[in-house]
Amino acid sequence: MVKDCYAVWEGCLQTIRKTVNAQSYKTWFEPIKPVRLDNNALTIQVPNKFFYEWLEEHFVALLKTTIRKELGEKGRLEYQILVPDNTKSSDAMRHTQTAAPRTPAPAVQPMTTTATSTAIQPDLVPQGMMTDTESIKNPFVIPGIRKVRIDPQINPNYKFSNYIEGDCNRLARSAGLAVTKRPGQTSFNPLVLFGETGLGKTHLAQAIGNEVLQNFSDKIVLYVSSEKFTNQIIHAIKNNSVNEFVNFYQLVDVLIVDDIQFLANKLKTQEIFFHIFNQLHQSGRQIILTSDRPPKSMEGIEDRLISRFKWGLSADLQAPDLETRMAILEDKTMREGVEIPPNVSEFICYNIKNNIRELEGALISLIAQSSLNNRDIDLELAKEVVKNFVSEMNKEITVEYIQQLVADHFKVDVGTLQGKNRKRTTVLARQLSMYLAKNLTDRSLKAIGDNFGGRDHSTVIYSCRTVQEMIKSDPYFKDTVSDLEKKIRMTLNER
Repeated sequence: MVKDCYAVWEGCLQTIRKTVNAQSYKTWFEPIKPVRLDNNALTIQVPNKFFYEWLEEHFVALLKTTIRKELGEKGRLEYQILVPDNTKSSDAMRHTQTAAPRTPAPAVQPMTTTATSTAIQPDLVPQGMMTDTESIKNPFVIPGIRKVRIDPQINPNYKFSNYIEGDCNRLARSAGLAVTKRPGQTSFNPLVLFGETGLGKTHLAQAIGNEVLQNFSDKIVLYVSSEKFTNQIIHAIKNNSVNEFVNFYQLVDVLIVDDIQFLANKLKTQEIFFHIFNQLHQSGRQIILTSDRPPKSMEGIEDRLISRFKWGLSADLQAPDLETRMAILEDKTMREGVEIPPNVSEFICYNIKNNIRELEGALISLIAQSSLNNRDIDLELAKEVVKNFVSEMNKEITVEYIQQLVADHFKVDVGTLQGKNRKRTTVLARQLSMYLAKNLTDRSLKAIGDNFGGRDHSTVIYSCRTVQEMIKSDPYFKDTVSDLEKKIRMTLNER
């Protein structure tokens, strides 16, 4: 039976699915399309040059293995890179590369234009951006002879060093780092960062700007929100100074526009931004946009702008998983110079899932409440704080619920845990249930004992100490306890 390119690639994917995690598979392999199969060479199409470089750097061994498995020892893989054609109205053109040790040529050769002079008048410069007063006084600034200084409007605290990487943002973060090394000269220009509110789009966009300023002291970087940009245009229209306004933006080497979706239905603003976008892009300048949705879902934005947004790379920022949230919180506590108990960190991260900004806000509030009210940072204080950040707290963990999960894990009945059965497995399950009930609920020792057939509080204390000793001496048992704790929290959150 002769295989076609689709069958070969599907065979490769079956192997890849078993090797990489679900997020990596979705990000790096689902977008790939098989193109043709010719002389033991499978050609696959990837979205851009960055995508190709990432595959070659991180998955080349896996790809070689799967190709040889499907096509034999002489099997080869070739890439077809889909890149934008800036000189035509069409969205993209194809560029083919071979996977062997060749390095792909730049996908797009930037077009350059040379300006002889740029007119800047003091009353026409967007307020709060120019910091060189001498340049403002002189209405003519000749590039290369006199360099204009523009306040980048960037928060210096937004850096890559405090932007925690996870599966949720790895593509966007890697693309951002690549831009900082060659702004305007990569195949992902513009770079569109999109995702829900509070997932770190603004942080990442400004981190790129800060890194560019550090790497290239002569680059002009400017961050502006779409709302501020619109207000500047309104001011320029009122003062008949739109041309001067556009000339000002032509000076920028890296333009970062936050929340670009808010330009929806503002036709005049879109028209002016369209011309600025074209001039910057054709001059090899870098454009970075953030949005709460991908370009294809931006309603109220002109098709010609949407088409240009798709020229580069659109990188999705997703809600961080539990481990990433824990890492973010740990990094934040370290920078704040405070320590919080592990159970408090877990409680905050389990309850605040989809918004990094709220996660950090909860930590700041927790520290403030502890300092101002002279209270220890504990689970009780954390519960009071988190209630202000989530509309509905997760259901309270109960002793009964813990008993049920532990009983299921040890394959015994809940009634057996509450009874007098002295089998080793039953005793261990009973002691572990008491330990978890003490750590994960606010019930008293007496109340916990009542849930186990009316046992005395001293029995609960003994059980907790026994479990603690086993955790110290038995790594396997320690992992079992940790897994049960997580399962109790996670399962409860999903109910």
